[in-house]
Amino acid sequence: MASAFDYAPAPESRSVVDIAPSYGLFIDGEFTEAADGKVFKTVSPSTEEVLSEIAQAGEADVDRAVRAARGAFEKWSALPGSERAKYLFRIARIIQERSRELAVLETLDNGKPIRETRDADLPLVAAHFFYYAGWADKLDHAGFGRRTTHGHSGANPKPLGVAGQVIPWNFPLLMLAWKIAPALATGNTVVLKPAETTPLSALFFADICRQAGLPKGVVNILPGYGDAGAALVAHPDVNKVAFTGSTAVGKEIARTVAGTRKKVTLELGGKGANIVFDDAPIDQAVEGIVTGIFFNQGQVCCAGSRLLVQESIQDELLDSLKRRLSTLRLGDPLDKNTDIGAINSAEQLARITSLVEQGEAEGAERWSPSCELPSSGYWFAPTLFTNVTQAHTVARDEIFGPVLSVLTFRTPEEAVAKANNTQYGLSAGIWTEKGSRILAVASKLRAGVVWSNTFNKFDPTSPFGGYKESGFGREGGRHGLEAYLDV
Repeated sequence: MASAFDYAPAPESRSVVDIAPSYGLFIDGEFTEAADGKVFKTVSPSTEEVLSEIAQAGEADVDRAVRAARGAFEKWSALPGSERAKYLFRIARIIQERSRELAVLETLDNGKPIRETRDADLPLVAAHFFYYAGWADKLDHAGFGRRTTHGHSGANPKPLGVAGQVIPWNFPLLMLAWKIAPALATGNTVVLKPAETTPLSALFFADICRQAGLPKGVVNILPGYGDAGAALVAHPDVNKVAFTGSTAVGKEIARTVAGTRKKVTLELGGKGANIVFDDAPIDQAVEGIVTGIFFNQGQVCCAGSRLLVQESIQDELLDSLKRRLSTLRLGDPLDKNTDIGAINSAEQLARITSLVEQGEAEGAERWSPSCELPSSGYWFAPTLFTNVTQAHTVARDEIFGPVLSVLTFRTPEEAVAKANNTQYGLSAGIWTEKGSRILAVASKLRAGVVWSNTFNKFDPTSPFGGYKESGFGREGGRHGLEAYLDV
């Protein structure tokens, strides 16, 4: 007899999204072929099925898009902030209306579970456009400019011009919102290059711009590979560069723009420490650890990929964590019960696999729950490493996958020293019942974002960014406006 608790699949219908067999580049309000006619295919990571054929941007296309953005800049920047706000509000509302369609699309193209695209990504995407729509007519009051004894003076912030934006594949639509919303609110025009493995939601966003009546040339979308991104960053008529992605590419971008007048924000890699003290609520901490590293299969720059646990509770915490990992469901990302979806690409899966094998070879102890991986697609079981030292590769390198390294500490001072012992500085988490300890430890952590008794919580009003090799500049909040303004 079937148990009342037998697993019942609950797949989200694909019929809500209509993917065309091919898409062009979006330049000056129109979809167009690449100048050299090149195309590439985008596949679904969970099934390896080809979803669509996409025009591949080259240098000539970048030039065409930047010219279109420059042509649109004068009129767009001259609009009163209240008028620009209307377009942003309209975009935000259309995103809300089409959120189910966009969530299914993002899950198909990226591989992350529908629960995440539906309940985290899409609400945040709309929230960013709503938030920055509210700022568009208040830039004179944002407190930029020279500080005087009576407050601020001489601000009169002006848009920079054309923003060249390059986004990653882990949060395709959310990273687009982080970049485009503040750029448009401040009166800039945009040329955006989505990642080659996840171009679809950006192309659907191009359609949303048309639906919202956004003037032609204000937003241009160029799917393509790294050469297109490099051409965009180097283009002499781009005034602002915004990049989210790997530290290696970030360094290359910094070298390219050095000596130019371009403004730059870089949001790069991370190796976040999640610190659990002996007085932490264990069950709550375990949920936060799981969210911290297994959300989006660990493909998150601010993932809590290093667990620092106080020695006295290590065994209790690990037992509880292993029990919890054994209940996670890995499989079809369109199933509403799925916790862990597919890795984004074969290339990323190979990188994760290689680093995990290196961790084992260096003597760290690997553990995964018993987990059946689907026969097609790119999959990696949730993985824990114990007996890890700070010298291990798995404790130092960003793996960007569902892999957690566990280290121990005895005193708060040791926890801080170990947490800061990294070339990165993007995020950290603290788990304790003592508010005084949270404040004391947080003030010593070299991380752009510190979460207390939670992890991976985002809000458009809050600035996000890193120290050291995690990049510079801030996105989100009032701080995210300044990067797009000449103050």
